[in-house]
Amino acid sequence: FLQHLHKVLCCSGIDLHFLHKEFDKVPMFMKTAPEEIDPMKHPELAAIQSIIHDDDRPLEEQAESLKDEGNDYFKENYKKAIVSYTAGLKKNCSDYNVNAILHTNRAAAHFHLGTVLRIFPSLDLMIFVQYSDHLKALIRGFLVDLCNGVHILHKPMLKLLYLWFKRAAGRDARKAKVKEKKEHSEREALLAAIKERGIQLLMTHQRPKRRSDSEDDGGSCRAMAGLDLDGLCSTEATGVKVFLDEQGIMHWPVLFLYPEYQQTDFISAFSESSSFLDHLTLMFGEELPPWDINRKYSPQNLQLFFEDHEKESLHQVNPEKPLITILQHKRCFIKAGTPSFVILVKGSPFCEKFLSERKTQLLTHSLHQST
Repeated sequence: FLQHLHKVLCCSGIDLHFLHKEFDKVPMFMKTAPEEIDPMKHPELAAIQSIIHDDDRPLEEQAESLKDEGNDYFKENYKKAIVSYTAGLKKNCSDYNVNAILHTNRAAAHFHLGTVLRIFPSLDLMIFVQYSDHLKALIRGFLVDLCNGVHILHKPMLKLLYLWFKRAAGRDARKAKVKEKKEHSEREALLAAIKERGIQLLMTHQRPKRRSDSEDDGGSCRAMAGLDLDGLCSTEATGVKVFLDEQGIMHWPVLFLYPEYQQTDFISAFSESSSFLDHLTLMFGEELPPWDINRKYSPQNLQLFFEDHEKESLHQVNPEKPLITILQHKRCFIKAGTPSFVILVKGSPFCEKFLSERKTQLLTHSLHQST
């Protein structure tokens, strides 16, 4: 169609250059808008602008429209944005928030252009601080002035700086208080969950009081009453702690000990609902650890034990049981917030020697105690 139109126009003898110039005067066909709109040269464009910025509207609405226009220009043309923001400020509307935005946005446009000028021409903007949330932006504008060599550190400016730092300090204090309250609430929820599960914690400086088996049940309940979370942190370098997830499932840092090779494995988040076999299958699957040179550590060949710190004995663990079942065993005390388990190769010479030197509760008896 355009090619046909061009051919018809050429045949009719119309000057295409003149036609293009005439089209450029029509706002709908303008390729670029003029820097400044002269009503004498561009009456149609001036009419459109007057519709947008109708002088009959309240000053607040006019300033708001110029602010929005400046924001649109800001994406592509900082100079035009400055013109719009300045026009908005000239309206002298009573909305301090809009005026503050016009000032700060104009300052941002000048900053991107690298313009050296007085960003805030009047310290009367102090009043904006009382009615708007743009104190930080105002301070940045003043700092830009300082960088441009405009020295404005007199009494009103110092007062404004003092107010800014005072607000910042108050905000930081409130954030710290909210954070502390949240952490306290999480600690209380975790402590309640540990008590509810009947899990016993043993701090590094504490040893469980010796008691007879008949006293175990009552003693465990009394121990729960005095439970706290001080020092409930992994002794590993990571400092990982037990935590509750959004579903209320507890995850523990767990340490596996391999005394035969003096090696360890650290699991940072062992779900209480996961079994030991789940982890052992992953850890000793197709790729065995480099220290297992004889390839003895396969899941079906392993025996697990936890240590009874009071009676200095070992209790065998059923690897198919979930972690929570073992932690609820009345002879299981969690030291420094990290359950630890000894792993041996069943029937190996080292295993037989290691167990012969220690009191050992076999799996059947250990499971009977836990019920």
